[in-house]
Amino acid sequence: MTRPSFTDTVFVLVHGAWHGSGQWAATQRALAGLGAASMAVDLPGHGFDAPLPSGYLQPGQPGMLTERSTLAAMTMDECAEPVLDTLTQARHHRRVVLVAHSAGGGPASLAAERAPELVDEIVYLSAFVPAGRRRFLDYLGSPENATARGQSLNLGDPGELGAVRINPLSQDPAYVEELRQTHYHDTPMDRFARWRSALSTDLPLAIPTTPVIVTPGRWGRIPRTFVRCADDRALPPAVQDLMIAEADRAMPGTPFAVRTLPGSHSPFAARPRELAAVLLP
Repeated sequence: MTRPSFTDTVFVLVHGAWHGSGQWAATQRALAGLGAASMAVDLPGHGFDAPLPSGYLQPGQPGMLTERSTLAAMTMDECAEPVLDTLTQARHHRRVVLVAHSAGGGPASLAAERAPELVDEIVYLSAFVPAGRRRFLDYLGSPENATARGQSLNLGDPGELGAVRINPLSQDPAYVEELRQTHYHDTPMDRFARWRSALSTDLPLAIPTTPVIVTPGRWGRIPRTFVRCADDRALPPAVQDLMIAEADRAMPGTPFAVRTLPGSHSPFAARPRELAAVLLP
């Protein structure tokens, strides 16, 4: 059977907390093999240009618990800017699909609200949807999220640091194992070692705490899909389903299409070909 062509589609890919555009590389190769173009975004403070605490690469990692993040003043508006810029570049394609993972749902949603004419579909990959509750923090603190892992990964006081800080290069085996169990439990161990070394340390506090306002006439008019991760330990299925249900109640004119992938919060690491396949219509 001949596989359909998706050569008129471009996927704009927005990563989640502590990741970067590079997390999408294997998925982008799979999408290209299916005939679809893609462009991956680095949110401010992420990727290879991410600033690091001054002691992060030093012996003993001094100051990791107390040094204020250089991203402390970062705003959600600034985080949405590179998404908008990339959507503008992508608009010459007939069909533009915006894909957001995890905490990237906030900046992606704000970009879509501001320029809905640039987006033909928005896909949330186990990602924050602000239609029901405006802050990601409101879902992270919900009873449905009570089984989530990873709270012990956060270092220091986020309010004092101005960021949610983790330590991907920790020498504590228990910490490293919690990081794996939270985000990458179904990624082979040898690949997980490489993935964690590429993570950044600081998520701007604005991303989980800033309200994102979306409206029926703008964000709400864009067809949307939610890709559930069935064994997600960072954002459990119960809270994923809560976001879907609350968004559909808030904006019933364009309810979510829902698809489900097996496995963890990080299918771009564990099963990029399956992820590429589920992203295509």
